Amino acid sequence: MRPVPYKSPELAEPQDLVSAIRARRGGVLLNLDLMLLHSVPLADGWNGFMRRIRTELTVPPKLRELAICLVAALNRAAYEFHHHAPEWRKAGARQEQVEALDPVLTAPTRADALRAVERVNLAGFNAEEQAVFRLALEMTRDVEVSDATFAAVKDALHDNQQAVELVAIIAAYNMVSRFLVALKVDME
Repeated sequence: MRPVPYKSPELAEPQDLVSAIRARRGGVLLNLDLMLLHSVPLADGWNGFMRRIRTELTVPPKLRELAICLVAALNRAAYEFHHHAPEWRKAGARQEQVEALDPVLTAPTRADALRAVERVNLAGFNAEEQAVFRLALEMTRDVEVSDATFAAVKDALHDNQQAVELVAIIAAYNMVSRFLVALKVDME
């Protein structure tokens, strides 16, 4: 049972905020939005912050979406994975890469997901993708990141700005997945 009900999909107020969210979502409010809109300041800040994370950073979309999908799988946030796997494929991921995360996403518990991720065959990921994979895994599982992993990320991205942005993307989507899972937000 969901601990907090969704706001009404016909919600129209506050107009500026609801209109901005609808515009970003192609005219609809997603279940995530209907949960966020219980708090206008939260929904407003979230909308602006996540729009910038998704559209204004310099991390290549394929790497951004890989990080987001791995965070979603590790935290068993099927909603987040459902919305981002198509974006990852659109950005160039191969179907077998997306499917490699299925056992992690569908693990019965988060502990099982953390064990399942160790069995993901990284041979289907290039060195750049493997560095992103390791960073997302360490940040999500351990919070702390090893020097070796961070060195691999810096080598892969060749840019301190992108390295910092990638850390922020992973941190932001850990926030998203935890919000979705705790409030039991389901697919539209």
